[in-house]
Amino acid sequence: MRVLSGIQPSGNLHIGNFFGMMRSMIKWQEKSELFCFIVNLHALTTVTDGTKLAHNTMEAAMDFLALGLDPEKSLFWVQDDVPEHAELTWILSNHTPMGLLERSHSYKDKLAKNMPSNLGLFAYPVLMAADILLYQANLVPVGRDQKQHLEIARDIAGSFNHIYGPTFVLPEPGIDEDMAVIPGLDGQKMSKSYGNAIDIFLTKDELKARVMAIVTDARKVSEVKDPDSCNLFGIYKLFADSDGQAELRERYLKPGLKYAEVKKELVEIIWNYFAPYREKREALAKKPDTVRMIMAEGAVKARKVATITMDMVKERVGLIY
Repeated sequence: MRVLSGIQPSGNLHIGNFFGMMRSMIKWQEKSELFCFIVNLHALTTVTDGTKLAHNTMEAAMDFLALGLDPEKSLFWVQDDVPEHAELTWILSNHTPMGLLERSHSYKDKLAKNMPSNLGLFAYPVLMAADILLYQANLVPVGRDQKQHLEIARDIAGSFNHIYGPTFVLPEPGIDEDMAVIPGLDGQKMSKSYGNAIDIFLTKDELKARVMAIVTDARKVSEVKDPDSCNLFGIYKLFADSDGQAELRERYLKPGLKYAEVKKELVEIIWNYFAPYREKREALAKKPDTVRMIMAEGAVKARKVATITMDMVKERVGLIY
C-alpha cells in the first residue's frame, strides 16, 4: 500500500504537527510504501518572504529527520524539486468545477479570518489533488479538517477517469479520530497561523512560557474541574498513557487541583519527551549540506514515480504527439 502526506514549511513545526501527522507518518514507513514531502508550493499562499520560506523548508526537513523519518525506508523530498506537481495541477485545473472549490470549508474559513484572497488560496485543493494523484497514493492520513480536500481530489480524479479512462487511483482518507484535532493554547486547533502552538524544538525557557500561557477557566482550587472541556488536559494527555490520563482525570474531578502545577508538570514532560530528538536535531543543524543531499536524492526517487503518471496523463490529454 502506498501512503502519502506532506507538511507546510510555513513556520516552526509544533506538537500538533507531530501528534496529528508526523508521528503516524513515521510509523507508516515500517509497514507501507511511504511518500512524505515538504509542501513548499502550498506555503506560498501564506508566506511572502522568500528568505523565510527557504529557511523554514530546511528547518522542516531537519525536524522530520530528527524525529525519525528514515530516507532509506521512505521517499522524502521537497515539493518544488519535482516540477510535475505544478504541471499536473494545471491539467487538473481544467477538470475542476468552480463550484467544487467555492464549497471548500478551508477556503471560507481562511476568508473569515481575514486572510488575503488570491487564486493560489482558492485553488489550493487542486494542487493538493495533484500531489496525491501524481503518486497514485492509496491512503492519505489527514485530520478531519482536511477530509474535504481529499474528497475534492477524489472528485477530480473521478472526472478525469470518466473522460479519459482509468488513470488515477482514488485515494482513501486515513483519519485517526483520537488525534484528528490537537488543541492549541487557546482551545482552537493548534496552528501556526493562529499563533497558539507549542513548537517542538523550543528552548526550556521558551517552552515554559508557552505552556504557562495555556488558557484555562476561572474555577477556584477548591472546585472540581472539567477535563473534557480543558485544553490543558487535552494537551497533557497527548504525552500520557492510559493510566496517566486516568490519574490526571481523577485529580481534575477532586477539589485541590491547581492549573499552574499541572502546567509545570507538563513543561517537564514535553521537555523530556523530545530530549532524544533534540540531540539529533542539533547534530543535523551542523550538517546542512548533508540534509540538502538527502532531500535532493529523495526528489530524484520521487520524480521517477511522478514521470510515470505524467507520461500517461499527457498522452491521454494529447500533450504527447
